[in-house]
Amino acid sequence: MLQTTLCYLDIGDRTLMLHRIKKKDDVNRDKWIGIGGKFEHGESPEECMLREFKEETGLTLEAWAYRGIVTFVSDSWCEYMHLFTATEVSGCLRECDEGTLEWVDWKDVCSLPIWEGDKVFLRLLRERETFFSLKLVYDGERLARAVLDGRELPV
Repeated sequence: MLQTTLCYLDIGDRTLMLHRIKKKDDVNRDKWIGIGGKFEHGESPEECMLREFKEETGLTLEAWAYRGIVTFVSDSWCEYMHLFTATEVSGCLRECDEGTLEWVDWKDVCSLPIWEGDKVFLRLLRERETFFSLKLVYDGERLARAVLDGRELPV
């Protein structure tokens, strides 16, 4: 099972997003996502998130919260994504080799080209303070099913 992290840095009403446009064989190509990546051997979710955030942005996170876990299921892959938000950083933002980093107003995030399931967990990040477990089942690129804390959600 693939293990990844994803973090959204929130400053005021904006969040830092990555527009994935630089890699050719990228499952997220042309999508807008948060900052994160795959676990290295022996890493905890926090260690992976902090390392990936630094590698992709040049920034060091100073204040963050572990907000949830998202289980992705499709016909060709399964993934556990550990989801974080952050509110304080130090350092200087630098260019990312995986895409373009841009500050986006929260009100505009869901109008960008993002995965359907991302809209579900992004809403939860904005509306809910408690930790959550979300399962997103895809049929190709279409969200077929969403289950929040063991309860089916409409999709």
